[in-house]
Amino acid sequence: MTLRLVLLAVAVLVTGTVATALCGRRDRSALGVGTVAAAVASLLGIGASAGALLGAPRTATVVASWAAPVGELRVGVDALSAFFLLCVFTVSGLSAVYGAGYLRPSAGTRRLAPVVAFFQLLVAAMVVVVIARDAVLFLAAWELMSIASFFLVGFESEREEVRSASITYLVASHAGVVLLILFFALLGQHAGSFGFEAFLDAGVPEYAGALFVLALVGFGTKAGFWPLHIWLPDAHPAAPSHVSALMSGVMIKMGIYGLVRALTFLGPPPSSWGVVMIGVGAVSGVAGVLHALAQHDLKRLLAYHSVENIGIIALGLGLGMLGQSHQQPAVAFAGYAGALLHVLNHGLFKGLLFQGAGSVLHATGTRDVDSLGGLARRMPVTATCFLVGAAAISGLPPLNGFVSEWLVFVAAFRSSGNLPAGWAVASLAVAPVLALIGGLASACFVKACGVVFLGEPRTAAAASAREAGLLMRAPMVVGAVLCAAIGVAGPWVLRLLSAPALALAGLDVVPPDAAGPLASVSRVAMVTVGVILALAIGRALLLRGRDVRASATWGCGYARPTPRMQYTAASFAEPLLTPFLPVFRREVHTTPPDGFFPAGSRDEEHLGDRADAALRPLVRGLATLLGRTRAMEHGRIPLYLAYVLMTLLALLAWQAAVSAGWW
Repeated sequence: MTLRLVLLAVAVLVTGTVATALCGRRDRSALGVGTVAAAVASLLGIGASAGALLGAPRTATVVASWAAPVGELRVGVDALSAFFLLCVFTVSGLSAVYGAGYLRPSAGTRRLAPVVAFFQLLVAAMVVVVIARDAVLFLAAWELMSIASFFLVGFESEREEVRSASITYLVASHAGVVLLILFFALLGQHAGSFGFEAFLDAGVPEYAGALFVLALVGFGTKAGFWPLHIWLPDAHPAAPSHVSALMSGVMIKMGIYGLVRALTFLGPPPSSWGVVMIGVGAVSGVAGVLHALAQHDLKRLLAYHSVENIGIIALGLGLGMLGQSHQQPAVAFAGYAGALLHVLNHGLFKGLLFQGAGSVLHATGTRDVDSLGGLARRMPVTATCFLVGAAAISGLPPLNGFVSEWLVFVAAFRSSGNLPAGWAVASLAVAPVLALIGGLASACFVKACGVVFLGEPRTAAAASAREAGLLMRAPMVVGAVLCAAIGVAGPWVLRLLSAPALALAGLDVVPPDAAGPLASVSRVAMVTVGVILALAIGRALLLRGRDVRASATWGCGYARPTPRMQYTAASFAEPLLTPFLPVFRREVHTTPPDGFFPAGSRDEEHLGDRADAALRPLVRGLATLLGRTRAMEHGRIPLYLAYVLMTLLALLAWQAAVSAGWW
């Protein structure tokens, strides 16, 4: 039943894609049809996946298959698939409704049918990636996912930076998929089939270490591990905000899903793999949050926080792998459960934050943090929801980010007394790294919330901002409520994770007290929420009927303070970033005052991304090289037939070499 509902959701999305495309130039019709289709598919998928996680045993898998020239195209839903489906359908449904309000002002000025159609196609492709049980189908859906998101990133293609971001994303995606093709080809050669069940039945190949590296780099490119993330800070700001919410919230998690699924084919992980994952997570988390702290573009800041949170997920996976390799069920379960819960939590609060940033952009026309200010009084709902998302991503109780990071902390501390000394040091190092990430993230969002929403408007656009429409506000409110609900109901939400976490850890039952005193934490969170609500209600009652006046705060003795005298993003972050300057590619541009009566001076500092500076030329070179293949696209059918013939001859020669034992 679960699989049928999921396939029905895919059918609704595909039908909606076709119907949206047929709307053509009728922008409002295209937007309405696409939004309804995405919302209906989301409801079907949420019901199916949540039912599978709460009601079905973890081993229950329904598989359907269709004959194809490459074998059988098989799909199925197990506990791991059901969990990622829940993430995909939840975030995509909220993003689709938000997109209806976000795109509506563009109706009549640019064609909306393509962006709405590709949005649905992207969601459908992600669903197929998660339910695929055959490497060929998996790669086909993966490629469709990359192409659909490429067109979404390039929605405003008249801008040079958008075209550059979309090309960078496309090149990075295809560089990663080359490694994935090699990964599945080697697995298929070992198993004699491209079916996932054959991979599991064939046992662990002798070159499992090489396969792990291929999977880590191939899937890590999509996930945004450092330094493979270079496409991400450009693509998310370039895309429409509801697309940014979808891509950051769930599309990059397809890299996590693919990596986790690949690990199930390679048998119990060695301890060294766990240490590698911890190292990748630590570098990604710390580097991501540091570069986020240095940003002045609100959406680019959020994009770097995606790298940070992918790092936190990798930390949890690394701890789970260490616990599994040393037969420590409590460590393995807590690590895997923390990583999986952070996948869901990040999808919710990052979607919420990108929606908040989109509302700010929608109201002011700018993403520049230093051009904003004072928006809390003009956009109270957006400001409140953004604050909830900021507290959640910072790992503060009683919100959802705290619960998932708590589980990772529990796994790290449990490992100190249960693992051999050398491995325990590596796992225990997760705790200070995670604390550093949380502290820097809190500082970054104090900067973002303070400069954007507090103080006085710095520009006329910020002064004239107005609250977003209902279709944009409603998904933000729902996202904020979900962030709070998961934070308060941590022990109950853990039930959603038990089946996939147990499957990854190779366990049958949840270890006793594997999550630590999470129930006590939940009770404290409930009391905290109750106290906050009581204080808010009491304040409202006390002030009812009274004359409440607003006046300027103390201006430090200045007679006529101006908005220019407020903290900027750079001045706030400078003391925090100074100890970490070697991490950045630092550029300083200075024009000193000249003469007795200087007209002005200039002092600018840019903190760039070293990984971007190192890998960007490679990406541009690949783009140039691939661009030269356009010479093959000349429209002459005889030459196209010759290409097909040469490909067939090459494949026959390769097959003959394999049959003769030469390969």
